[in-house]
Amino acid sequence: MKIGIWTSCLLFSAILAVGPQAAAQNSTIEFVAKTTPSSGTDEPVRGLTFYLLRKSFDDIGKEAAVTFPLVAMDAFIDKLDVSKELKAWMKKNHWVNLAGEDFIKKLNADDVMNVPEFYKAYVDRMSGDQTVPFPVPKYTPAEKKKNPAKYDEQVKQYHAAIRAFLVLNPTSTDGIDLALEDVNPGHKWDTIEANSTAELHRHTIELAESKYLAARTETDLEGHGYLHGIAPGTYWLSTLDIAAQAGDARKKWDVRITVPAGKTTYVALSNINAVQPPHAMP
Repeated sequence: MKIGIWTSCLLFSAILAVGPQAAAQNSTIEFVAKTTPSSGTDEPVRGLTFYLLRKSFDDIGKEAAVTFPLVAMDAFIDKLDVSKELKAWMKKNHWVNLAGEDFIKKLNADDVMNVPEFYKAYVDRMSGDQTVPFPVPKYTPAEKKKNPAKYDEQVKQYHAAIRAFLVLNPTSTDGIDLALEDVNPGHKWDTIEANSTAELHRHTIELAESKYLAARTETDLEGHGYLHGIAPGTYWLSTLDIAAQAGDARKKWDVRITVPAGKTTYVALSNINAVQPPHAMP
């Protein structure tokens, strides 16, 4: 009986000894967040939630993309009820919106002549324009049965004349998109892509706030934030996808920090170490 009591006392003493030692290993993070708009005056980031993550928010997004990949454009194109030539053009250009100035800029003479939908839209539009000397076909449907060889030759001549006109008048493709509205899958793709992006974003946020969250806090009126009882290690101080707004400045952070045992780590967040926006595509 005495041995049991003595053992219990030893265990209790050991727990008391380990407790303060473990607490001493925990650390504190103090940070201040400020943004600098174009006016040049630093402004504190007030009332914004900051998350201490065990993995960078960018890498969390990449992990989420493995489980919830964005819809592939090529797979979307394969299911469209359009010609194989148009599908090939879409895949080659990685483009499905058949409307607008950006679409028109992608077209060349070969595209218009070789993609049935483009060719029909172009000919229909130009044939109705009486202000330009657009080629007129010399063949008739009846000649196809009466004299197939002559018919085929006249069709080739007509196509050659259209190509020549198009090469000499490259801006004549302007407005061709108006005749492609019925086959334009751009609106459908925009909806699918938006839903896919939203699902990936939702999953990324869920991962960040559950699997990889170590702590969180909110900045005070001076832009200061405090995180206590943090185990030593490597973390990322992040605003996730929420931007701090000050004037014309919109800044997010995902800053890597190393926390030593039993010490206070000080971090200054500014425009300099904010997440840089992606470079615009040329």
